[in-house]
Amino acid sequence: MIASDEQSPRRDGLLETVRRRHRFALSAAAGLAGGCVIVAGFAWRGGVAEPVPAASAGTPPQTVHGTLSPVPAAGPAAPRPAGSVRIAAVGDIVMGTLPDDLPPDDGASFFDPVKDLLAGGVVLGNLEGTLTTGGTSKCDNESAHCFAFNAPPSYGRWLKKAGFTVMNLANNHIDDFGAEGRRQTFAALRAAGLPFTGRAGQITLQRVHGLRVAVLGFAPDEGSADLTDIPAAKRLTVRAAAMADIVVVTMHAGAEGADHTHVEPGTEYFLGEDRGDAHRFSRAVIDAGADLVVGSGPHVMRGMEFYKGRLIAYSLGNFAGYKVFSLGGILSTSGVLDVTLHADGTYASGRLHPTRLVPPGTPEPGGDGIDLVDGLSQEDFGPHAARIAADGTIQRP
Repeated sequence: MIASDEQSPRRDGLLETVRRRHRFALSAAAGLAGGCVIVAGFAWRGGVAEPVPAASAGTPPQTVHGTLSPVPAAGPAAPRPAGSVRIAAVGDIVMGTLPDDLPPDDGASFFDPVKDLLAGGVVLGNLEGTLTTGGTSKCDNESAHCFAFNAPPSYGRWLKKAGFTVMNLANNHIDDFGAEGRRQTFAALRAAGLPFTGRAGQITLQRVHGLRVAVLGFAPDEGSADLTDIPAAKRLTVRAAAMADIVVVTMHAGAEGADHTHVEPGTEYFLGEDRGDAHRFSRAVIDAGADLVVGSGPHVMRGMEFYKGRLIAYSLGNFAGYKVFSLGGILSTSGVLDVTLHADGTYASGRLHPTRLVPPGTPEPGGDGIDLVDGLSQEDFGPHAARIAADGTIQRP
């Protein structure tokens, strides 16, 4: 079991002060109803927000540039917003890979069995691969253990149609086809009107019922916001908390496979690669202002815990993987995390909707995800574990 390291509630007061003073700062940029803006790392200097240059040439250009209004030195605090935001999140998604392993009807009905579960003001998934017909595969002249995924760029519209509002690209497959693969993927998502997050320095803002929700993605991979640089991750989260009412962090972290369902203390490694310290990272970003942390990457589900009242779902497993993932047992067990947060980011309610992958790798409702995650949560987190009822309701300890 991983021990707790609860910290002083003083952090919550400091974060609320920052949020109240800066909440208005993006009102002009994010004012479109239901709109979304991408911010590439704004740094606060002398009361002015200045754009930080992207750390990678692959960082998408859909960024907001310019100087925002100075923060007043004094004056009444902005009123606390009201309402709540419903967030749905899933794990890894691969809709197939060119040239031969693509679903029937060109992917149009791929998500139909689970579409009713993909409902919320924010619907988040991890795009495990690319949407490209170009670029050079990283697996050219590589071993049989190399995997590169590229679905057609037109498949971006099926993600949008399914209900997704933002895709995470912080993972070890966004570079499967190099710079051209990244470029086409970014373009395909933009063409579908589907924002994305996870590039270095990137904060994605979505407006939901008058509330601003920031979504950040992290992974231990080049070009992504770096999961292994925890001080930098905290700084980016602090910036997001200053811009938004609610902050959602998604991480692609941990070793892979059926024998890696438990959250291990310390840094995890897989095939010699540093896959991050998911436990330390999750708590650090919550300390910095995150309100919900959602994981993917191990290709299996993991447990959930509450830290300072915020929910951490360490891995939601494989949501969809057409002819690319091993199937059977816990490798086919997945779920949709359905969480409602109050306007101040505090937990209101949650539910885990179990799903499963059926051959050759499409999602459908059902499976053993509730029992699996409840058991893992109790084993790994003890008194801090999320309690998951038989109907999937997620309760605080």
